[in-house]
Amino acid sequence: MSDPLVVFTPSGKRGRFPVGTPVLTAARQLGVDLDSVCGGRGICSRCQIAPSFGEFPKHGVTVTQTALSEWNAVEARYDEKRGLAAGRRLGCQATVQSDVVIDVPPESQVHRQVVRKAATERVIEMDPATRLYLVEVAEPDMHDPSGDLQRLRDALRDSWQLDIPEVPLAVLAKLQPTLRTGNWQVTCAVHQPHDGPARLLDVWPGYFEGPLYGLAIDLGSTTMAAHLCDLHTGAVLESSGVMNPQIRFGEDLMSRVSYSMMNPGGAAEMTVAVRQALNALATEVAGAAGIDAGLIVETVFVCNPVMHHLLLGFDPVELGQAPFALVTSDSLSLPAADIDLAVLHPHARTYLLPCIAGHVGADAAAVALSEEPGQQEDLTLVIDVGTNAEILLGDRSRVLACSSPTGPAFEGAQISSGQRAAPGAIEHIEIDPETKAPRFQVIGCELWSDDPGFEAATATTGVTGICGSGIIEAVAEMRMAGLMDPSGLVGSAEQTGTERCEPDGRTHSYLVHDGSADGGPRITVTQGDIRAIQLAKSALYAGARLLMDEMQVDRVDRVVLAGAFGAHISPKHAMVLGMIPDVPLKAVTSAGNAAGTGARIALLNRAARAHIEQVVREITKVETAIEPRFQEHFIAANAIPHATDPFPELARIAPLPDVSFNTGSGGGGGGRRRRRS
Repeated sequence: MSDPLVVFTPSGKRGRFPVGTPVLTAARQLGVDLDSVCGGRGICSRCQIAPSFGEFPKHGVTVTQTALSEWNAVEARYDEKRGLAAGRRLGCQATVQSDVVIDVPPESQVHRQVVRKAATERVIEMDPATRLYLVEVAEPDMHDPSGDLQRLRDALRDSWQLDIPEVPLAVLAKLQPTLRTGNWQVTCAVHQPHDGPARLLDVWPGYFEGPLYGLAIDLGSTTMAAHLCDLHTGAVLESSGVMNPQIRFGEDLMSRVSYSMMNPGGAAEMTVAVRQALNALATEVAGAAGIDAGLIVETVFVCNPVMHHLLLGFDPVELGQAPFALVTSDSLSLPAADIDLAVLHPHARTYLLPCIAGHVGADAAAVALSEEPGQQEDLTLVIDVGTNAEILLGDRSRVLACSSPTGPAFEGAQISSGQRAAPGAIEHIEIDPETKAPRFQVIGCELWSDDPGFEAATATTGVTGICGSGIIEAVAEMRMAGLMDPSGLVGSAEQTGTERCEPDGRTHSYLVHDGSADGGPRITVTQGDIRAIQLAKSALYAGARLLMDEMQVDRVDRVVLAGAFGAHISPKHAMVLGMIPDVPLKAVTSAGNAAGTGARIALLNRAARAHIEQVVREITKVETAIEPRFQEHFIAANAIPHATDPFPELARIAPLPDVSFNTGSGGGGGGRRRRRS
């Protein structure tokens, strides 16, 4: 008779094996995704399987209750101490007796799938670079002069096919007592990158269950966000963000480059600031998750080129002038200690995604990894909105990339009543086109300002200012209500029919909220605020239009707004402003913090690192700083929504009033505007 047939689901892999073959052995020989850390000793329980019994016409087998060996002492002991779910067996202990169908549950798969719910759902295949391995090391022998390290290397090579050429001195120093405490059984944390030698990071006596952790960090010019991930399950245990302390050296990137140029030691000063903040952020996120930051063994960073250089301790001076040369555009893998991440595991590793070009960094690469514009059938425009916007345009034929200096206005900076997103900040606003009266919502309260109970609900926070999403909606609503003309000029009270349009020097402002009654601030949208938004949105649109020119198209099929800020932008208001090209509103989606998601993908999957390194080499970079057409597009985009580009989709959902306030009359500051430059 032939050997029993073993069928694994859900993979469908099958093969015949002699009676008595352990299920784990059969799985490994067939390449089935069945986890194990302890090497088949029945300690880790990660190789749990669920045998199925009965008739299986699809597989042509009948599986009896005796298809696997009976429970043995190891399984019984494990079940007594930790418990095995009903119907589960340990794959390393159960042996094949006859034809059998075996299901490998998700938690027993090495490459578990973690679903990311965003604009498009897809999976992250779990294959982290740092994992735990249990080995038994041969005891020293008078007749074998080899050292403990040599025998540990032999054990790792024999059991796990791992060659370990590099071992930190501190790990060597603890190796002998660890081996003897564990009675020659030790758990090793091994970092095995996709493109280099494996490294031994740490050893523990006996079976160390872990888990180990990693940090995916999106290091932005304004904020930095960290996601703490379990390297075994892929779960995000905690996320946290803080302001980038480098803001005090300049709110935009070129200001920081200028600071470096003009201040000897300025670059080093900014490097120290950001590294200290990263240590504090890692401590905070670990504390919130209730774990020891010393068990964080790996970090992945995504950032723009200036932040990339300042994190690594490189002077960014060359990024401030053509040809915008990077110190290196390749990905980097280095000890976390090299960038002073002292609160992590002493031998933690750091990986930085590659930069695309001097002004398009690893954050844009992370967005490309997350959103995959090069895999789309539709021509997709991905905009990561921030102080420095990264823009990708592509489909299966090619992908283009550029960056655009939008400045901090979208984040509420350089706005008269602007503030960062915090409780009390206006985040949504509507203006009645008939009465010209506003109603708004503030962060921390779901009620609108004209709802009963609003004042009581906001008594603690008050109405404190207006954040980035709020100012975008306010300016767009002013355009839709006829309070502002296409050039961005605010009309007078006489021209608009509302006393809320107040004289403000030579121009006018629109009163959103008069907080004097309760001691709060007067919140207005000034002509200067509108100018700041015009400059920011013009830079954003001009960058997108430049990529469209390069692609030789006048329209795109889809727009994806990425970034933590992009998730809060109203697509309708963004289109009224002319921030994004004209498309049906249903074709505008949010991807959330796509750069952070890309960082998490790279943290949890080694193959993703190799993939994005290849993708970056294939992306065509368009340099906005030296492209003459950028200025042409920028000037045309100053109009709201645009001076020349048609917006037919917008006209269907939000017809804009045909008003003009640049008449030289109107009183109280309604005179002719000075020519814009």
